[in-house]
Amino acid sequence: MNNRVMTWESIDREQLKALPNPSNGAYEIKVKIPEFTFLGVHEQPDFATVYLTFYPTNKIIELKALKQYVYQLRNIVVSYERLINVMYDHLVSVYEPDRLRLVMICNPRGGISSRLTIDSDWGARGGPEKYRDWMSHDDVWDVVL
Repeated sequence: MNNRVMTWESIDREQLKALPNPSNGAYEIKVKIPEFTFLGVHEQPDFATVYLTFYPTNKIIELKALKQYVYQLRNIVVSYERLINVMYDHLVSVYEPDRLRLVMICNPRGGISSRLTIDSDWGARGGPEKYRDWMSHDDVWDVVL
């Protein structure tokens, strides 16, 4: 067991690096992180697949930096719910996208699986709800648990 417990406050947002967006036109970036791991609240490994849907403005995600950011989470003790919110806040603050949709599909533990979603377009998150495609449930990333 890890003697040095690190909590969500230890997640280093500075790992995330941005590149200039090479286009002024609208486009969508989708990123899949299939080997996402972290320590659950009982310091046991948890596994998930994370999907990012990203509509860039002036900055795009440097994928190597995202990989390093994700890698640090392997030693962080955190709940699913806290983790998706911290990641969302970090990604929005660093990249300032027009839209960010973050989906975390957690592997079953004790016979129960979870799916968490945050979308910057949601009015509840301060978004303008201009895309509204999240309401149709026809998203390519939609996975039935």
